[in-house]
Amino acid sequence: MTILVVGASGATGQLLVEQLLNRGENVKVIVRSPEKLPEILKDHEHMTVIQASVLELTDAEMARHVKGCDAVASCLGHNLTWKGLFGAPRRLVTDATRRLCQAIESNKSDHPTRYVLMNTTANRNRDLQEPISIGQRCVIGLLRLLLPPHVDNEQAADYLRINIGQNNKVVQWVAVRPDTLIDAENISGYEVFPSPVRSPLFNPGQTSRINVGHFMAELITNDDTWNKWKGQMPVIYNSESRE
Repeated sequence: MTILVVGASGATGQLLVEQLLNRGENVKVIVRSPEKLPEILKDHEHMTVIQASVLELTDAEMARHVKGCDAVASCLGHNLTWKGLFGAPRRLVTDATRRLCQAIESNKSDHPTRYVLMNTTANRNRDLQEPISIGQRCVIGLLRLLLPPHVDNEQAADYLRINIGQNNKVVQWVAVRPDTLIDAENISGYEVFPSPVRSPLFNPGQTSRINVGHFMAELITNDDTWNKWKGQMPVIYNSESRE
């Protein structure tokens, strides 16, 4: 397989790329600052590094980069700085998702391309009418007003749910929702659910970034895992955080 990854220089993106390379897949990454990638990834024989800002690519360039890819994965996110939270681009994840999906559609591949989006458990899957407490509803409302990245995550997933939908013949998708992200050196046990089983605000669990990378790699490379979760927004927790 050939997989395009955006957000590959981030903490989770690097781990996803490593997982894919370890499985023998060919990986292309679009990164603005290649020097942020570990040398072991940059020098890998199955790795292609494209130096660019994903939102500054022309439509033709974007279509060329996704052409021939069996899957596209987005680990894009906003930096936890004042500029990252409140500066441009405020719709980084949404605009990248929209443009990448449009590029996939423009190529008119004869088989569906898998699009895997890293999202957040604080974002509800409105296809399932997931229950939400009054307190959580109030806090989410404040997040929408005060933190642009939260709205960005919501709109990116909504683009997949509404604009791509369940019956698109060219793009199939999964939006992965981890709970509180933590660092860990090794893959550990984790559990995946269709919806949150605990409050992401008042009773959050934990998800290690390496487990997120492993699950996203499983979605991309394992047909059984993909067929189980395609068109959904699975929530992933470390097993110990469920205890």
